[in-house]
Amino acid sequence: MAPIAVPPEPVVSSSATHSLSSITTTYDDTLRFYLNGTRVVLDSIDPEITLLEYLRGIGLTGTKLGCAEGGCGACTVVVSQYNPTTKKIYHASVNACLAPLVSVDGKHVITVEGIGNVKRPHSVQERIAKGNGSQCGVSYYHKPGFLAC
Repeated sequence: MAPIAVPPEPVVSSSATHSLSSITTTYDDTLRFYLNGTRVVLDSIDPEITLLEYLRGIGLTGTKLGCAEGGCGACTVVVSQYNPTTKKIYHASVNACLAPLVSVDGKHVITVEGIGNVKRPHSVQERIAKGNGSQCGVSYYHKPGFLAC
């Protein structure tokens, strides 16, 4: 018998469909994470938006788009999460240009803006500034009370 002549039958049994619907009724499309120590709650987020697009869209422009392939490091952020097995916090460097925003659900994202500020820069920022250094085209100007990244 040709495949077109086969009467359509459900692939999933009716009992399995019922149990599946009971699981998906509690589905939550809210994204919750921390960004530089501040709790962020987003409803109905586009699953195709990257972490970099979100960060730059809210004004955190210290994370840059360089190669868009994860090779240059201009988009690097730190993503931290609790490991229940080891009972320790795990920190990983992540290419924000490649990471979907939804991948940070339940985690803590730290950007360059989150590691220091104008009044009290991070020790790494201070050393770069004192050495008149730059990274990925971002200059650190050393003036009293001013540090731009």
